Amino acid sequence: MDSLIVFVALYFLYLSVLLVVLYWLRSTRTTKIEMGFRLVVGGLLALALARIGGHLYYNPRPFVTDHVKPLFAHAADNGFPSDHALLASFLGFTLLRYSRNLGGILLVNAVLIGAARVAAHVHHPLDILGSFVFSAIAVVATSWLATNDRVANIWRR
Repeated sequence: MDSLIVFVALYFLYLSVLLVVLYWLRSTRTTKIEMGFRLVVGGLLALALARIGGHLYYNPRPFVTDHVKPLFAHAADNGFPSDHALLASFLGFTLLRYSRNLGGILLVNAVLIGAARVAAHVHHPLDILGSFVFSAIAVVATSWLATNDRVANIWRR
């Protein structure tokens, strides 16, 4: 069981990235431009929010505070928020705009990644929840930007 937890915690993120890339490649030119904007701007915003959150709240990793052995080697730094859960949930929330099915699958994958990282003793549930909140805020803010007439005209030309 530990091997499965480690595999999900470390490698399921690549599945999310691969599915988004494949969806993007099969999209129309207009969708590629719009989605590219949302992924780049939203991703940068999610990362900025995560960095700010990490500076405002320090949450030592479970293997440091609970004196348990992690299932894989990890730095004993701030666990808040989880970078893996941040990227996976960001991709899921972003893809919901284009495909409810794929976005839902990606969000389930993000939950699996987060749960595996908690089970591997490298994150607390709060680290995962924080990542989901930051990525959701970034996607909502980017959606507002993308529907703003000045910005949206970039890919409508």
